[in-house]
Amino acid sequence: MMVNNSSVTEFILLGFPSLVPVQITLFYIFLMFYMLTLSGNFLIILVTSASKALHTPMYFFLWNLSVLEIFYTSVTIPKMLLNFIMGTTSITFNACVSQVFFFIALGSIECTLLAVMAYDRYVAICNPLQYVLIMNSTTCKALVGGSWSSGFLNSMIHTVCTFQLPFCSSNMINQFFCDIPPLLKVACGNTFPSQVVLFTVGGAYGFGSFLSTIISYIHIISTILEIKSTEGRKKAFSTCTSHLTVVTLFFGTSFSAYLKPTSKYSSEEGKLFPVFYAVITPTLNPIIYTLRNKEFKNAFRKIMGLKF
Repeated sequence: MMVNNSSVTEFILLGFPSLVPVQITLFYIFLMFYMLTLSGNFLIILVTSASKALHTPMYFFLWNLSVLEIFYTSVTIPKMLLNFIMGTTSITFNACVSQVFFFIALGSIECTLLAVMAYDRYVAICNPLQYVLIMNSTTCKALVGGSWSSGFLNSMIHTVCTFQLPFCSSNMINQFFCDIPPLLKVACGNTFPSQVVLFTVGGAYGFGSFLSTIISYIHIISTILEIKSTEGRKKAFSTCTSHLTVVTLFFGTSFSAYLKPTSKYSSEEGKLFPVFYAVITPTLNPIIYTLRNKEFKNAFRKIMGLKF
């Protein structure tokens, strides 16, 4: 629990004030996204756990990503749904701290996990003969463990730097959940050190994960282009398209939200981007990863006893 050095005991989440008349409609829309996220990711967890054919590094990472997405959306959406249905907008100081910590932690873990999944595809395509040796059980567990531990460490730094600031001039957060940019906007102390941390530590963490992902894909694409068979190139690239789509959606929207000065923070953009990377993307991920995945669909049919 953070020590509250300010006079604020709770925050008011302004959410979508212009859409107050349609709050019930918003409740059902976000509830639909949340239920789709839970069901889609639970399906991936169940199928990858039950099917021995999917006990491979790629699906081990996908299993972890699905677990992550369930927690990630559960940090913000249930509280937002409660506010919609109850007509309330308040959140206690300690609840806000917890929400920021877990939201940043899980988002950071996703950054690293997506980079790990890109590395897995790099090894599979660029070093197929050594894949089993390189991506062994110990390595996979170490990569996942490093992703989770580094994500929580990154979040701890951001959370401490944010909530050491006093909040005395306003407790109105122009967002539908507690997040760092709108919190820095209403802090009445010197926010410059926290902004520096956001750009340096957070930027290095996020950009480092993104850069390693890009490097992996540069090698992957170079290797694919050297494949003489058109069918071979198509097959190799098909194993990466799902992950590349998710990477583009997640990094594109999260970078747009966080890597800008507080003075440039737009309340409208600040609400739009989180809807994408905190609500829509986790819903789309199970669809993107399974829609054209023959291995997953075959495993699902086998588990369900389907013959077609």
